[in-house]
Amino acid sequence: MVCPRDIKNIIFDMGGVLVPLAPERCIASFCRLGAVRTADYVRECRTEDMFLDIETGAMTTAAFCASVRRLDNIDAADNDITAAWNDLLLPSGSIRRGALECLRERGFRLFILSNTCEIHWLRASSELIPAEGKHIADYFERAFLSYELHCRKPAPEIYSAVLELAGIRADETLFIDDNPLNLSAAATLGLRTFHERTEHHWFDLSGEGL
Repeated sequence: MVCPRDIKNIIFDMGGVLVPLAPERCIASFCRLGAVRTADYVRECRTEDMFLDIETGAMTTAAFCASVRRLDNIDAADNDITAAWNDLLLPSGSIRRGALECLRERGFRLFILSNTCEIHWLRASSELIPAEGKHIADYFERAFLSYELHCRKPAPEIYSAVLELAGIRADETLFIDDNPLNLSAAATLGLRTFHERTEHHWFDLSGEGL
């Protein structure tokens, strides 16, 4: 893919695009806590019940942890539950960080649009995405998060909100995501799209290709 010359902005998904995912590690961590039913949500990629509520900002972190304890009848501390959930995420790594720095240097405006919760965002934005000594703002102009917007991709209104709040045009914006449904919804609003997948990485295209 060669990015059209009129692209000025790039919107990145977080999990699976900026941050690699490790579902088996997360599942194992929940199982060690005795949260086997919670682990099944991760195994089945089920975004419902407490996982939906925390991603849309309808539930606090404390309430999420309480829901896990009730579901699995365990007495694990909040810190242990949030640590298990954060085990889903891996560090961005130097290749992704270098690609982001390259894109910033070339004048692209970079944003994040993620279906995520406060637990994951705090971990990713402070430790997993930025290199040591850097801040998330060194890479991205702004992050748009489902738990703050109270809406999830692929709902069309979340893309409209991002375009309006960022003050950017759809036809000048590339959206990178690993979920075809999210990409299709973005395309209906006029955004250009790139499908991140195992054999097709956005960071491989950040030199001459973007």
